[in-house]
Amino acid sequence: MIDPARARAVRLLGLDVDGVLTDNGVYMGTVAGESVEFKRFDIQDGLGLAVTRLMGLEVVWVSGRSSPATTVRAAELGIEMVQDSSARKLPAIEAMLRKRGLDWSQMAFVGDDLADAPILRRVGVPIAVANAVAEVKALAMHVTRAPGGSGAVREVVETLLAARGEWEEGVRRYLRERDPDAGALAG
Repeated sequence: MIDPARARAVRLLGLDVDGVLTDNGVYMGTVAGESVEFKRFDIQDGLGLAVTRLMGLEVVWVSGRSSPATTVRAAELGIEMVQDSSARKLPAIEAMLRKRGLDWSQMAFVGDDLADAPILRRVGVPIAVANAVAEVKALAMHVTRAPGGSGAVREVVETLLAARGEWEEGVRRYLRERDPDAGALAG
């Protein structure tokens, strides 16, 4: 369960990529003689992130490895990427928070593996996905029922916004943005 007071303090939702936004699989191959990489992203996660942004929360993806597939998906959703090829995410996140004038208590972060532990130890709302390693789950305030890449991020969004008392309003805003007459469908 996410503490409502901590949830209301959150201004930024950070998400690890591999194992949180994806199923942790990397599909490698060649196309026309060029090496290519594919990843699977859950579409409902993307819609949930759109609702999050409608409610005024910033979203950032954090990855310890550069990936064209991740860059394309983040751009498609209009989400900022923080990448550090050394897999040391902490300095990159510290710089990003400073740039925004935020402190650790104003960030929620979702992780799954040991590289995420330094961030999870510091954020106001640490979250782990169901497929996270035991050490990461031990740091989490909330562990999702869904594994990464299979709706875990959507679950996080719904849980975080519900703890803030904003999920239903987020759904109404999303529907009104797409169909002014549909707002009544959401309550």
